[in-house]
Amino acid sequence: MMMRKFLVFVAFSVAAHSAHAADPALVFAFEETVRLGPDQAVGATANGGRNIVPITGGTFEGPGIKGTIIGGGWDGQLRRADGCLQIKADYMLKTDDGAVINVVNTGVSCRAIDPKAQVRTHPVFEAPLGKYDWLSQGCFIGTLDPVTLPDGQRAVRIRFFRVN
Repeated sequence: MMMRKFLVFVAFSVAAHSAHAADPALVFAFEETVRLGPDQAVGATANGGRNIVPITGGTFEGPGIKGTIIGGGWDGQLRRADGCLQIKADYMLKTDDGAVINVVNTGVSCRAIDPKAQVRTHPVFEAPLGKYDWLSQGCFIGTLDPVTLPDGQRAVRIRFFRVN
């Protein structure tokens, strides 16, 4: 009798585990080139060294989405005690068909400690109802790399991936 209960439990556990959704996969959403203005050092705070980087514009493009980055956003940076930067950017995208989408992108960069360290971000999008709902309804991760544009301006390249 005990063995039968055990086998029923094992069978139930295996069935419950295999009923879970498939493991997540990443699907490319779009890539941005975000133009940055000069740093505006705030200085030391109780939480660490604070810096603000103005977002002055840029472009983005991916399957079914394309447009410009509206100047006026910002990237708030906090230098933590461990030497890493806690980052939080807040800015707007304008699609080529006129939709305005808010992006709040957070992450941690430890490149000051290890220049080869990867920077991963967690963007949250607020899109108008309609064609771009998939941005507001999805879970995304981003990769962030600093770049220098041909005109010498500092920028970051961000690639966003939807988690499916």
